[in-house]
Amino acid sequence: MPHDIPLITTIAAALGFGLIFGFIATRLKLPALVGYLAAGILIGPATPGFAADTVLAGQLAEIGVMLMMFGVGLHFSLDDLWEVRRIALPGAILQIAAATGMGMALAHWWGWSIGGGLVFGLALSVASTVVLLRALEERGILDSFNGRIAVGWLVVEDLVTVLVLVLLPPLASSLGGVTPDDGHGAADAAAAAAVPLWQTLAITFGKVGGFIAFMLLIGRKLFPWLLWQVARTNSRELFTLCVIAAAVGIAYGATKLFGISFALGAFFAGMVLRESELSHRAAEESLPLRDAFAVLFFVSVGMLFEPTIVTEQPLKLLAVVGIIVFGKSIAAYLLVIVLRYPLRTALTVSASLAQIGEFSFILAALGISLKLMPHEGQSLILAGAIISIALNPVVFLAVKPLERWFGRNTGLAAKFDRSADPLAELPMTVPQEHLHDQVVLVGYGRVGRRIAAALTAQRIPFVVAEQNREVVDQLRKEGIPAVAGNAGEPAVLIQAHIARARMLVIATPDTFHVRSMVETARALNPNIKTVVRTHSEEEAELLSNERAGKIFIGEHELANGMAEFVLDDFRQPRAHNGH
Repeated sequence: MPHDIPLITTIAAALGFGLIFGFIATRLKLPALVGYLAAGILIGPATPGFAADTVLAGQLAEIGVMLMMFGVGLHFSLDDLWEVRRIALPGAILQIAAATGMGMALAHWWGWSIGGGLVFGLALSVASTVVLLRALEERGILDSFNGRIAVGWLVVEDLVTVLVLVLLPPLASSLGGVTPDDGHGAADAAAAAAVPLWQTLAITFGKVGGFIAFMLLIGRKLFPWLLWQVARTNSRELFTLCVIAAAVGIAYGATKLFGISFALGAFFAGMVLRESELSHRAAEESLPLRDAFAVLFFVSVGMLFEPTIVTEQPLKLLAVVGIIVFGKSIAAYLLVIVLRYPLRTALTVSASLAQIGEFSFILAALGISLKLMPHEGQSLILAGAIISIALNPVVFLAVKPLERWFGRNTGLAAKFDRSADPLAELPMTVPQEHLHDQVVLVGYGRVGRRIAAALTAQRIPFVVAEQNREVVDQLRKEGIPAVAGNAGEPAVLIQAHIARARMLVIATPDTFHVRSMVETARALNPNIKTVVRTHSEEEAELLSNERAGKIFIGEHELANGMAEFVLDDFRQPRAHNGH
């Protein structure tokens, strides 16, 4: 048996040190991703001692990129994006433009080329989906309105980055880089460089369009059907193998047949498999392998890091961290406020974007391979990512104090949060009989819609308080009284006429403001009844101790239970209370 086993050595070192440093990072209340990057630095060629094979690590990282993009595609929902399109689409695109402009200005000051500055700025503009999802899950706000906006914003960023990955290679020579070598020699590279730019872009878009058409017209039917056939064998191993083979096989085929990136091919593989009813099982079964190769990806990225950048270029690194943590976050905050969304939404989105991750590494590696960006840029991006990811929990902790500070400065809060918003006030055309003994329904998600349908069927009047302005606008078109804003603020409940309501039903999954909602409602209406939803026994116990009213746990059964409780209360005669 041969003992020259660099592949096994590289995998063993990457996973072993990744486990050790990932464990240390989580014990220090940091994302495990920081530990994986630190492990890569330790086993990389820039530090003394053992050095893993960087070439093999790069190939393993490529598989990691495929599987991560496949996972993004599996969870990509046009419906979810469409729901928050009015804030996610313009917000993400303008924020990317602002952050890219900051990065390009900084690179120009350092004397880099326009192409190098463009890649550098784009890398600083894109936040990590992995870090964001884990941060939102840890805080229990992933399914909240603000969580959906943050995820939708990141999805738009991901799509823009995928487009950049497609366009950069054909544009490289025009931006001061080189045409990527396809393995056919310098003569072909020179011939490719002589092709007009418009023709290069037309060919690139033609290939991408051909691949997308194939996936949407044929792949969307073929691959889910294949998944069903394998599932009928009742073999878990075959099912997992089918999912992984589809991810890697489609990505490889897309590169060889259509000339597009592994990342885009894997993304569309996930998208077409999402059409299958087995998509949730596919995501679950492939998760362990995706996580393992994601670790290899982040470790391999750490291996490229030059630690000397911290001591040799501290001011440059400080400027990079400033753009990531403050620059683009402030830009995102201002954009959300300009789009007339609540203060807490602006703060949550800003905190979510105060880091960079996997796509930044992919962009940096592509910029290096196209000779657009100097190696110093990659090291600055890696260092900025490590520092910003480590600081991200601290940034999230600052959301509540900032919100309280704005709350104490009521004039400032009103100026930023509810400026001249017609949806923040209930229309004068709402009949007065609809605003007496009504239900104030906070949240119009899956649970809220079920409760509203039950109230409508029984002709019980209700007013909806919802943070999503698009939902409020649609409800008003349907003739349902609704007011936009965070019901944790007294002004929103006052607009919903809480003082004359019979019941407050809190159907939103975001329980952060439940206490203030209940306190405001009882201060304005001492006889009001309150019904609250929650996700866990711990939250239910806490709310019970605070006498939050009737509490329900869950989602589907919860919606039916809450609706039935409200209807039972309205079936009973009510004692006169002076209203």
